[in-house]
Amino acid sequence: MLSVSGFGRSIGRRLIAVFLALACLAAAGTAAAQTFQTSADFAILMDARTRGILFAKAPDAPMVPASLVKVMTAAVVFEEIKAGRLSLEDTFAVSENAWRRGGAPSGGSTMFAIVNSRVPIADLLRGLIVHSGNDAAIALAEGIAGTEENFARLMNERAKAIGLRNSTFRNATGYADPEQRTTARDLAELSLYLVENFPDLYAIFGEREFTWNKIRQQNRNPLLAMDIGADGLKTGNLAESGYGLVGSAVRDGQRLVVVLNGLPNARERGNEGRKLLDWGFNNFETRELFKSGEVIDQAQVYGGARGRVPLLAREAVRVLVPRGTSDRLDVKVVYRGPLRAPVAAGMEVGHLRVTRDDVDALVVPLYTGEAVESGSLSQRAFDALFELSTGAIRDALSKLL
Repeated sequence: MLSVSGFGRSIGRRLIAVFLALACLAAAGTAAAQTFQTSADFAILMDARTRGILFAKAPDAPMVPASLVKVMTAAVVFEEIKAGRLSLEDTFAVSENAWRRGGAPSGGSTMFAIVNSRVPIADLLRGLIVHSGNDAAIALAEGIAGTEENFARLMNERAKAIGLRNSTFRNATGYADPEQRTTARDLAELSLYLVENFPDLYAIFGEREFTWNKIRQQNRNPLLAMDIGADGLKTGNLAESGYGLVGSAVRDGQRLVVVLNGLPNARERGNEGRKLLDWGFNNFETRELFKSGEVIDQAQVYGGARGRVPLLAREAVRVLVPRGTSDRLDVKVVYRGPLRAPVAAGMEVGHLRVTRDDVDALVVPLYTGEAVESGSLSQRAFDALFELSTGAIRDALSKLL
C-alpha cells in the first residue's frame, strides 16, 4: 500500500513508479527470507550507510542500560579530546571515591587502578572500554567535571546535541539509578556517531585486551572473538537490565550496528548478537530509490508565485530490501502543508518514510529544491479562498495522521 500525507494532495507519478518497483522486488524470489526472532526484550539492527532499520523489537521502549552507559561516557571524553580541551597524555587522579566505588574493593568490573595514582587519559579510556572499569569511568568523570553528577549533566547535554531523544543519564558507570534510561535506537545512533566522528578513538573499542597494574584482562565484548568483522562496542549487565550488548561489524564495506538487552545470560547475549548480525549481512541488499539531486515529490505552496515546490533529499536515497521476501513496503512522503510563501531553498519541510512490517526501514529528511517568492495579490487572494474552503478537511486529516 502507498500513502502520502500532503493533506489532500495527489501523489506524484515518480513515487508511484518507485513503489511499484519495490512491491515487485519484495514479491520476487523463491526462497523467502525468514523473519528473525530473538529472546532479547529489546533489540535493533541498523545499517550505517542508510540508517535503515533491518530489525526492531521495542526499539524506543525505555530500558536499564547498565554498563552500556559507558558508550556515552566515552562520547563525552572523545568530544573533550577533539575540542582540544584534553589530550591522551593528560593524567587524572584516581580518587578514593573512584577506587572504593569502582576499583578493587567494589567487587565489580575494574581496571584495578591504584588509589591516589595518576593515570593517563589514554589508559583510562582503555580501562573504561576494554575492561568496562567503573574506577576508570569515575576517574574520567571527576577529572573532567569535578563530580560524577556534574559529568552526568555533560552526558545529557551531549546526548541532546547528538539527537538522542529518549535517554537520561545519571552516572558514568551504568550503576543502577531509577532515572537512568535509554533505548535501543538511541544506543545505535550513538554508536554510529562515534564511528563517524572519532574513527581513531573508536578503534579502542576493537582492542582485544589491555594490561594495567600487571593485570591482563580480555575485552568483554564476545563479538570480537567470533571472526565476524566486529570492531566494537560494549556489554552490560545488571539484575535490573539482564544481559545487554551494543555491537558493530563490517563486511564487504557494509557496517551494521546491533543493540540487544534483557537477555538471561552472557552466552545467549553473544550468540544472539552474532546471529542477528549474520542475518542482516546475509539477507538484505541495497536498492537505490532516488539519485542524488533527483526530485522526489512536489509540495503545495500557499500564496506563492508558483503553486508547488520540488522536494528532494540531500544525497542519494537507498533502502535495504530483504532478499526473496514477500514483505509489504509502505512508502510515504510526509509534510505539513501547504507551505506558506515565501519559501526558501533548502528548507527541511518533511520526510520520506519507507516502512516494512510496521518497522521504519528508512526515514530521510526532505528539503525544498528551490525558492518560491510570494505571489501577486490575485494569486494570494485565490489561495486564501482555497485555503478557507479546505481548511476544515485538512484539520480533520491532520488529526487522523
